Amino acid sequence: MDSTSLCENFEREFATIKITSSNIIEKSTVVIELCHGFLKDLRALLLREGFENTLDEINFFKNVKPKAITPLIYFSEIRSFEIQFPKANIDCQKKYLRHKINKLNRFFNRNLEFEHYVNGRYSHFDTQYYTRDSLETNHLICSDFYFQEKDFSTSRDMLLSKIKAYTQLATYLDGRLHNLKFQSVATEIPLLKMDKLIWPFTNTDWVELVYALSYAGVAKQNRLSITDISKNMQEVFDFTPKDIYKTYQDIKNRKNSRTMFLDELSICLLSEMGKSEE
Repeated sequence: MDSTSLCENFEREFATIKITSSNIIEKSTVVIELCHGFLKDLRALLLREGFENTLDEINFFKNVKPKAITPLIYFSEIRSFEIQFPKANIDCQKKYLRHKINKLNRFFNRNLEFEHYVNGRYSHFDTQYYTRDSLETNHLICSDFYFQEKDFSTSRDMLLSKIKAYTQLATYLDGRLHNLKFQSVATEIPLLKMDKLIWPFTNTDWVELVYALSYAGVAKQNRLSITDISKNMQEVFDFTPKDIYKTYQDIKNRKNSRTMFLDELSICLLSEMGKSEE
């Protein structure tokens, strides 16, 4: 069964959503819908074509289906968490976060053996874990199902995705807790107000730099959208950009260099380096 085309389309749409959506609840809602659609397509493909052999089935439930299930679980948990997150009182917010983190830790403690199997990239039990025939002898062990049907599930494929999703969720919650702690300190220690820097370049230059920083890893590392990165830059520079997405399309349609501003920066830096060596 060849699911390459479906996977590529899903990953492309998923990447676009992560970059363009800034509100985490809205982003989660869109991703959840995308994952459900992808899973339905995968199930239809499975029922139509079936598997060539056992290795094909193992690969599907171990590597293909989790592409959708993992973000489905992760963003379902994120959406639920953010909707229920206390709106006021940092102490209440910290207590809520610690409760969620403790719940995750209990999950990992209950599944230490299988987590070790997953993280160790072992494969000796793959036939029992990731084929449907094994359901009769290895029963499902997840009590809450995000998307689970007998002809579309094995005894451990859901647990595999939960481990991956909850690992990401733990990182997200740790980050939220860290930010709250920093916020507590910030309210106690007044920060020195800094004058913003003048932005001596154009709006197009701004957009070019924002997208370059995003694609270079700033967005992924900090879970930021293009708009988020731009707003953070506005904390440093006294500049208000306009029509970011439209401007980016104009940059993509340039006939000559698409990276004129970055090229200029590189030339200026190399020039000064050359002068210092004379």
